[in-house]
Amino acid sequence: MSNRISTAIAIILLVALRMESKVDYAREILPILSTNCFECHGPDEETREADLRLDTPEGAYADLFGAVAVNPGDPENSELIYRILVKDADELMPPPDSKKELSANEKQLLHDWIAQGGEYDEHWAWTVPEKHALPRRAKNPIDPFVVSRLKQEGLKPSEPAPATTLVRRIYLDLIGLPPSPQEIEAFLVAHKKSKTKAVDSLIDELMSRPTYGEKWARQWLDLARYSDTNGFEKDKPRDQWIYREWVINAINNDMPYDQFLTEQLAGDLIPGRTQDQIIASGFMRNGMVNEEGAIIPEQFRLEGIFDRMDTFGKTALGLTLQCAQCHTHKFDPVTHDEYFELFAFFNETHEAQSWI
Repeated sequence: MSNRISTAIAIILLVALRMESKVDYAREILPILSTNCFECHGPDEETREADLRLDTPEGAYADLFGAVAVNPGDPENSELIYRILVKDADELMPPPDSKKELSANEKQLLHDWIAQGGEYDEHWAWTVPEKHALPRRAKNPIDPFVVSRLKQEGLKPSEPAPATTLVRRIYLDLIGLPPSPQEIEAFLVAHKKSKTKAVDSLIDELMSRPTYGEKWARQWLDLARYSDTNGFEKDKPRDQWIYREWVINAINNDMPYDQFLTEQLAGDLIPGRTQDQIIASGFMRNGMVNEEGAIIPEQFRLEGIFDRMDTFGKTALGLTLQCAQCHTHKFDPVTHDEYFELFAFFNETHEAQSWI
């Protein structure tokens, strides 16, 4: 039996097993391609094989040597599907010597994706979130979404938690601390009168506490390198509590997110800046320093810029930028040239000493 015929039979079997649900490119297809294909068929010209790119629709849809890797809506005539199913080791992709092998589910997903049109989506960081209509007649608007996923996974909802468990969960979720015996008792009394009112009132009360901001500031402070070590050689104490207080207050005051970012990225550059806005810009200055006597200051000034870029990418853009420092990023949509364009922006100032 020829390779083409045996591959066609395998495709027929995939069709018989295919799922009706829409395949999500970013969540399900991109990880498969980036892990198994982009090393040889991605954005890096130095490692690209056969002039084939699978990281862009233009490359995947192109007719190369009489074959199309991704033929939208037609997996049977897509070279990608043929190559992942073929039995001949000389034609199989990924090549056996790469030590990479697609699972049956990954092959199924690639087939279904092409059958559904083989559409490429933008990186999730560039996609504007869509607001979905909330189901009617739901006790809680999130319930229908949770139940739908539970059904998909073959699971059933748990029984409602008792009031004593519920109050503990609310406290831990919102302020990160358990309730006192007196607070539990007060909730149980209110819960007997009206379950909904008791929960709503407790949530409002906890969100008005300073500890609410302290709990939710932790995730951002981790991204901001707040608790990182201070130095490469002299690990001196860091005196940054005032920046931590700014973040906590911003969250407790429900500061709009665009303002939250602007003041941290450029609070010291805002016309008529306030003391709080200058403090906010400490976000960009939490990187490690090197005070060793024999260092080359310019080297560690540049290290500081690289650190700022990495932090800016992960927080404000939802992207990892570091890979593009050495080569065009294989997984996030950032080119080598774009990385140093951003570097030039952050390299505009020298901040060995601030006199603001």
